[in-house]
Amino acid sequence: MSSRPAVVLSAALTLLRPLVRLLLRHGIGFPALAAALKPLFVDEARAELVRREMAVTDSAVTLLSGVHRRDVRRLKAETGLPAATHGLAVGAVGPVAELIGRWLTDPAYQRQGGQPRPLPRTGDGSFDTLAASVSNDVRPRALLDEMLRLGVVEMADDIVTLAAEGFAPRQGFEELSTLFSANLHDHMAASVANLEGDANFLEQALFVDELTEASALALQQAARLAWQRALQQLMPLARERFDDDAVHAEPAERTHRVRFGVYCFHAEEPLP
Repeated sequence: MSSRPAVVLSAALTLLRPLVRLLLRHGIGFPALAAALKPLFVDEARAELVRREMAVTDSAVTLLSGVHRRDVRRLKAETGLPAATHGLAVGAVGPVAELIGRWLTDPAYQRQGGQPRPLPRTGDGSFDTLAASVSNDVRPRALLDEMLRLGVVEMADDIVTLAAEGFAPRQGFEELSTLFSANLHDHMAASVANLEGDANFLEQALFVDELTEASALALQQAARLAWQRALQQLMPLARERFDDDAVHAEPAERTHRVRFGVYCFHAEEPLP
């Protein structure tokens, strides 16, 4: 029987394979990744020592992380590390994402069947009205220009149409990579917490194999529709809770974030 560390390492290597593929495609080899991982290992080792209520010393960090003590000292001097941090900072919801969320869930901007309807550029029930409901700080025209740049809307004859995929930018690699890292970070954090028995987060998946390509594509389309229905159900509650907490809760109490998402993947090759 394999030891628990061996089981964990094997699982980690499986999930790292797509990330290694991404790194290689963008010219990032093993030496660059190894160097970049040092501060991450040091940071998380400090957090783990705090969690265990142990003294956070250079020697303890070295022993737990495997990073040489001189590198631990160097990193501490370079970053001025205070108490350990607990995870990566991930971006908050911006006005573009909030606007799309309202467009997808507010009946005032939907067709009878619940699909987001094309909006006139100005006037009652227009894109400008929707944009103004999201932010008083960003002009509707600026939001529209950014959404056109990202490829999440199209405009013709002063009618603005939301792209079928919602907020999945076709332009702007930096914006897309931010979504990529934030979504996968929280998905993996939920899975790790469940595996370690620290929490019981929702983290389920349907798996079926030995399908034709046509069947896989049919399930992909059904998954998109299921996501739209889930979003229409959850977004109003999320907005209600956010607005209520903004009014009735102290800032010191508003320290939690929630991310709910779905994914659907299909491929010919089996899982490595």
